[in-house]
Amino acid sequence: MASSEGEQGAGILVASNRGPVSFAVGEGGALTARRGGGGLVSGLSAIGPDADAVWVCAALGDGDREAVRRTGGALDPADTGGQRVRMLDVPPDVFADAYNGIANSVLWFVHHMLYQTPLEPVFDAGFRVRWAAYEEYNAAFARALAEEAAEGAAVLVQDYHLALVPGLLRELRPDLRIGHFSHTPWAPVDYFRLLPDDVAEQLLRGILGADRAAFLTRRWADAFTACCEAITGGTGSTRIGVHGLGADADFLRERAHRADVEERMAVLRGQIGTAPDGSARRTIVRVDRTELSKNIVRGLLAYRDLLERRPEWRGRVVHVAFAYPSRQDLAVYRDYTAEVSRLAREINTAYGEPGWTPVVLHVEDDFARSLAAYRLADVALVNPVRDGMNLVAKEVPVVSDRGCVLVLSREAGAFEELGEHALTVNPYDVTATADALHTALTLPGAERAERTERLAAAATALPPARWFLDQLRALDA
Repeated sequence: MASSEGEQGAGILVASNRGPVSFAVGEGGALTARRGGGGLVSGLSAIGPDADAVWVCAALGDGDREAVRRTGGALDPADTGGQRVRMLDVPPDVFADAYNGIANSVLWFVHHMLYQTPLEPVFDAGFRVRWAAYEEYNAAFARALAEEAAEGAAVLVQDYHLALVPGLLRELRPDLRIGHFSHTPWAPVDYFRLLPDDVAEQLLRGILGADRAAFLTRRWADAFTACCEAITGGTGSTRIGVHGLGADADFLRERAHRADVEERMAVLRGQIGTAPDGSARRTIVRVDRTELSKNIVRGLLAYRDLLERRPEWRGRVVHVAFAYPSRQDLAVYRDYTAEVSRLAREINTAYGEPGWTPVVLHVEDDFARSLAAYRLADVALVNPVRDGMNLVAKEVPVVSDRGCVLVLSREAGAFEELGEHALTVNPYDVTATADALHTALTLPGAERAERTERLAAAATALPPARWFLDQLRALDA
């Protein structure tokens, strides 16, 4: 039975580590709210203001914790775009161990197959302390959802941060309809079994507490099913679903033509410059966080290989690379970010000439500048070693002005939908990636435009609102 709170609670609930709003403390203690975007925000807005929905999320920093202290965690809808949000103030040490110690340093590494296995992982007593924090973090979400949910409510739990929540919530509220969605890849069986046996089983049984477990591609869903068959004996009564997440075409096209984007396009054109013969230089664009799985270093190595083996491109092409810092509280990410900057400088020193900077690297996050680069791109390089989906691959062709060729890793989830219209690469093969860049740069304009049109159609086939609503309907089925 539902609790007394649940009897008057929400009919639709979303749970995620990061919520739709974050707070900063300004001068005099004033709180300022900054609303985010993304598929969940678009999806929740699609159900309308009368749907009685609540978003449960964690306080991520000091500003968020101060907002929770002042509000009790029930945020003012004026700060959240009208959404009901309950923000949880998990103790900072518990949050740090759960988020950085387990979610980002273990689960992310397993699903993206990033470990240097001769040396890591090491599951010792320190790991067990951090795992206990992950359990505590998930339990806090389960309790909050149980308190907020109406009888028979639909609950959509998001991602690897909250893999234990469905099972814990099922014990507290068996009346609820629970879905879990994984935004990352899912590791194959042999790699998933790097985890301690009890932890691997606990993670699977946590997700199997849901009525439905969903993934971005069939490949990731099949990997999860295989892990369940090997470790738990099967998926039981849990249904498995696939929901690709597409680009929000209307938003992107409108946002990409605002004045701030036009201003940044002018700046970028100045940085790109013109070829010695006065013609426009070609642009190879990438936009990523400096996430280990994004493979930025090998992308730069491929560009260097292109310039070395095909000198006709020197002075005629610029690699516009946006590498926005990510997870800089982890040393391995700081080192990776530094290597990206070092390699870009090395290429510019080796090949640059007066009036031509081969690599234009920006490391300060700027969405308007990213959209400007999308519009200017002749070639988009998306070469992750492994990626749940990769929305950049879908966004660039939607807003491209001149037509853009997509060079796409076969290990990106987006490959399932876009691969036939892209130039496909093995993300570890630098030479083949350089060859693909050359091919992309030399494609005739008509073919480039035709590819862009097909890519844009495939990229927008499953907009965020539909992605969200399809999951809700599937829980009702």
